[in-house]
Amino acid sequence: MKIGTIDFGERPLFLAPMEDVTDIGFRHLCKRFGAAMVYTEFVSAEALVRSVKSTVSKLTISDEERPVGIQIYGRDVPQMVEAARIVEEARPDIIDLNFGCPVKKVASKGAGAGMLRNIPLLLDITREVVKAVKTPVTVKTRLGWDSEHLIINELAEQLQDCGIQALTIHGRTRSQMYTGEADWTLIGEVKRNPRIQIPIIGNGDIRSLDEADAAFDRYGVDAVMIGRATFGQPWIFSRKSLTIDEKIDILREQLLINIQRITEMKGTKDDTKKRRSNEYRGILHTRRHLAASPVFKGIPDFRQTRIAMLRAESADELLTILEQCRERIKQL
Repeated sequence: MKIGTIDFGERPLFLAPMEDVTDIGFRHLCKRFGAAMVYTEFVSAEALVRSVKSTVSKLTISDEERPVGIQIYGRDVPQMVEAARIVEEARPDIIDLNFGCPVKKVASKGAGAGMLRNIPLLLDITREVVKAVKTPVTVKTRLGWDSEHLIINELAEQLQDCGIQALTIHGRTRSQMYTGEADWTLIGEVKRNPRIQIPIIGNGDIRSLDEADAAFDRYGVDAVMIGRATFGQPWIFSRKSLTIDEKIDILREQLLINIQRITEMKGTKDDTKKRRSNEYRGILHTRRHLAASPVFKGIPDFRQTRIAMLRAESADELLTILEQCRERIKQL
């Protein structure tokens, strides 16, 4: 499978772009364990154009994680074009347009999946962004706004005509949010459409490599994208079996990587207060992964431990909780 000049090989697995999840530390781990493509957290075109620091910082990528994509969202043609040009300066391998985010604060304003209610504007944005940049442009979207408007077959052809080089389809409508089961049948129909020449990437409810393999076999997609199932298990992309000890060591490493990365970006200048601030930022990037990790499934009365993870404010505190969990698992 190829996007532009990038050859991903056969049956590649991609890490989905997710806000507050796919930070640089997590991306590095997913890449290490076999993700063929990783994406940054999605970024607001409006915030990029306004040079909002917290948004601009999300454009930080490294050569070690390539190929890497940066995803943008917005509802205004000039802003999306300017944002794409700003993104291109960060040298991603792919620029992805988000027409699928269902959350209210995005979709209700007409961006993300909200674009599925204004197809002419969606196509205008896509066409103009493709013309504005040299980097390959791709799109991620859903089946339609709701079950009465399953437009993905026609939309896929229209997006291809706009010049995109790959299309990711999440097998739900916007109205479904993340409820119910992802419907891959329409994704398969798009892939089988003889007019479609670009790669089709399937997304939705892939929780294991076995499920990814089944999606490849059943629907013929060119790649599979994994999202929420990666929380707390960046090793999901690996076919190697890991021990519980190895998995907990990886979670420890994720925490330390995030603290280190933020310290490198922010600097400390031997400022104790700033070091603590950087440490806390690293913890914020990590603790939701720890609390969601399936590694701890089966620990009796884990709810209180999960709450402690989500409330932890220091690395030592989190590392101690992890070691306690390690010991409790050994006693099971």
